[in-house]
Amino acid sequence: MKSEASAPVVLVTGAARRVGAEIARHLHAAGASLVLHCRRSGAEAEALAAEFNARRPDSARVLQADLLDSVALAGLVERAVAAFGRLDGLVNNASSFFPTALGEIDEAAWFDLMGSNLKAPLFLAQAAAPHLRASRGGIVNIVDIHAERPLKGYPVYCAAKAGLLGLTRALALEMAPEVRVNGVSPGAIEWPDDGQFPPEERDAIVRHTLLGRVGAPSDIARSVVFLLLEAPYITGQILAVDGGRSAHL
Repeated sequence: MKSEASAPVVLVTGAARRVGAEIARHLHAAGASLVLHCRRSGAEAEALAAEFNARRPDSARVLQADLLDSVALAGLVERAVAAFGRLDGLVNNASSFFPTALGEIDEAAWFDLMGSNLKAPLFLAQAAAPHLRASRGGIVNIVDIHAERPLKGYPVYCAAKAGLLGLTRALALEMAPEVRVNGVSPGAIEWPDDGQFPPEERDAIVRHTLLGRVGAPSDIARSVVFLLLEAPYITGQILAVDGGRSAHL
């Protein structure tokens, strides 16, 4: 995937904060130039880009877009290509995550969760496909342990991530042999910062994790770097990074 002419260019969605920012940091440390997508966290994204550009001039740009706006998706990819003249990788990290109680699910929740977790990755991949074929690049989708093991109270989110898991494998088929498409499926990595999981629920999750602890964003980031930059013979795979939580019932 690396080019002799330039560093690989990677578009990371939801790159301003949390796991997305850590993915961006690890990719940049591995030599990639970054297009950092954000929706509302513009100040944080600009600060991250400044951090990268201080280390390696003109190695990061920030692009704002609402991934629920279908018209904006192809435009985001074209702006990313224009930023550095090429595109070698796409990391679909941006995600909405909130509960949807059965009996109270409305279309707004459906469009938000399906839009960010499934629709946007599909249409971004479609728009990026010609550029990734030209560079023989790759896509990494951030899936979730709950794509295969649903979380009670989150049926729409789980369905969206299950769709993304299936989409990852389908895109690997559609985009072969030029483009590799894989997924990373996190377990308990970083608790939501809005109080969705009280302490007793967190403790129960950790007890069900074979390694007996919560993972770090860097665990996901290293896996993304591996699949995107260091695994030329891997495609159509979902790598579980969950401390063994999905290994038993």
